[in-house]
Amino acid sequence: MSVLSVQDPEVAKAIGRDERRLVDELVLIASENYASAAVREATGSVLTNKYAEGYPGRRYYAGTENVDRVEILAQERAKELFGADHVNVQPHSGSQANMAAYFAILEPGDVVLGMRLDQGGHLTHGSPVNFSGRFYDFASYGVERETELIDFAEVESLAKELKPKIIVCGATAYPRTIDFERFKEIADEAGAVLVADIAHIAGLIVGGVHPSPIPYADIVTTTTHKTLRGPRGAMIMCKEEYRRKIDSAVFPRMQGGPMMHVIAAKAVAFKEALQPEFKIYARTIVENARTLSDALSKRGLRIVSGGTDNHLMLVDLTPLGITGKVAQDGLRETGIITNKNAIPFDQEKPMVTSGLRLGTPALSSREMGIHEMETVAGFIMEGLSAIDDSARLSNLRRRIAEFARQYPAPGVTDAQR
Repeated sequence: MSVLSVQDPEVAKAIGRDERRLVDELVLIASENYASAAVREATGSVLTNKYAEGYPGRRYYAGTENVDRVEILAQERAKELFGADHVNVQPHSGSQANMAAYFAILEPGDVVLGMRLDQGGHLTHGSPVNFSGRFYDFASYGVERETELIDFAEVESLAKELKPKIIVCGATAYPRTIDFERFKEIADEAGAVLVADIAHIAGLIVGGVHPSPIPYADIVTTTTHKTLRGPRGAMIMCKEEYRRKIDSAVFPRMQGGPMMHVIAAKAVAFKEALQPEFKIYARTIVENARTLSDALSKRGLRIVSGGTDNHLMLVDLTPLGITGKVAQDGLRETGIITNKNAIPFDQEKPMVTSGLRLGTPALSSREMGIHEMETVAGFIMEGLSAIDDSARLSNLRRRIAEFARQYPAPGVTDAQR
């Protein structure tokens, strides 16, 4: 019996239920994954006790020699992974990484160009309900209506007209390859700093299945979970000329003491990503996404932009006459975990939507391959057709659990042994 189960059985039971959920269900949320047992162990280590405001060798507290070593390891490994000049591993989240990037370059009210939230962008790319849209004057680009690909003519036109101080590229719900070189050309013409947000595709870049922004972007932000399979957290990479601005933007402008236990877990995850098998994993993610996309398309669903180049796809549910929220909630009853998502030019409200976002990182971590994706596509279609039939949904849930249990859940199955 664990210490937690004795001291706080309510929390222990909730954690135990979620461990079971992660084994019995099919996680298709594109931003979720399974951290390894080693990553989880580092996250729960005694380093959570240590205050370490500042940076290695320049702390405000004594007793930091061990956390200094951990942070340096994380920085060195991240630089090796991405080929970056400088890395700051202290941001607590992707949103805070983007905040620090903006703090390093912008003054309140400065003009920024980012991707529209309802066409693939992130809240921190200028949403009016987010700090980014409240502090800065954001203009937005989107996708072409016919192709549903980034409209570079619009990007170029807006950049020439508005002369933004920053252009943000990267997305949270865009299924195609991002052309960082083209964004850099436009940024240079406009005299803008290029910030690439690769939170979703960082692991694919490391794995060599998506082009890297490092040769082109001035500043690169990313989360460390998602396709990197690390702990929940973030980091910022930048060219040498922005080192001081980025570091001072993170601390002291934005954050106080860093989460050293999480930074240790980042270092562990980066070491895992440096292993040869990680490239195999990245290829599997993309192969699985393409297979799942094709399988759903063959079964009659419309896939936004006609397919995927990365780890995710957007499914247009309009032809089925159901909303993203209805589909998400119905599939949840079967043990298929997805998220409702706006599709380009969506007519539904953000909390309803006309689409689903599906991703393959978590299933790929469970060593599922293209044959399993065909099975998963069948489960999805069966679930969508049984939205209003609780008996069918219940039967499907039992079958999905039996299927899912055949595949180990990294960091979860290990802990249960």
